[in-house]
Amino acid sequence: MSAIVDFLGPQGWQAVLLSLKVSFWAVLCSLPFAIAIAHVLARRVFPGKQLLNGLVHLPLILPPVVTGYLLLLAFGRTAPIGAWLEQSFGLVLAFRWTGAVLAAAVMGFPLMVRAIRLSIEAVDPKLEQAASTLGASRWRVFTSITLPLTLPGILAGGVLGFAKAVGEFGATITFVSNIPGQTQTLPSAIYAFLQVPGGEVQAIRLVTLSIVLALGALFLSEVLARRIAKRVGQA
Repeated sequence: MSAIVDFLGPQGWQAVLLSLKVSFWAVLCSLPFAIAIAHVLARRVFPGKQLLNGLVHLPLILPPVVTGYLLLLAFGRTAPIGAWLEQSFGLVLAFRWTGAVLAAAVMGFPLMVRAIRLSIEAVDPKLEQAASTLGASRWRVFTSITLPLTLPGILAGGVLGFAKAVGEFGATITFVSNIPGQTQTLPSAIYAFLQVPGGEVQAIRLVTLSIVLALGALFLSEVLARRIAKRVGQA
């Protein structure tokens, strides 16, 4: 461990740990909502469905800086939602690591929804209809049939969201700034090192680590997805 800290430096190591922390909580907090929205978009027909679909994918279209600025307008300490959260729950998002979680979750949410939605749409609706005909409630149909069959897609969505959160820069730096040890994530640290003379070596080390983390996450998700799909096929 000490060798890794010496290799990355204290500031780089703090940025890596914070990025992993932010990414974990971003996926954990947004995954249930991603599953719910994906299921609604895949299985429901209602007025405004295309509008909801557009809003979900809006962070992919807007420049990340714009998304970060909108988050600042909505969740800043003097903004309506931000002030309410602070007064009601003592939760401050702007210029805090919790705000980095929100920014990462918002930017990764469309990728998660899309992966999960495609997985749900691949499930044969006749299986769900048969369960409903036998008297199963919607919730039971979802938990016993739809959810198990879409686990590989959920896992893929979670990994995509995690990878996006690790690499998120524009919205994060706009919403929570780039404070070492507090809001400086891995991409922000790379940017900071590139702004100072002689920081290129440290930046390259962090870039290398970023590549390793991304490839490791993709490899792990592929292995887990195959195992889950195999178990579902045997069930």
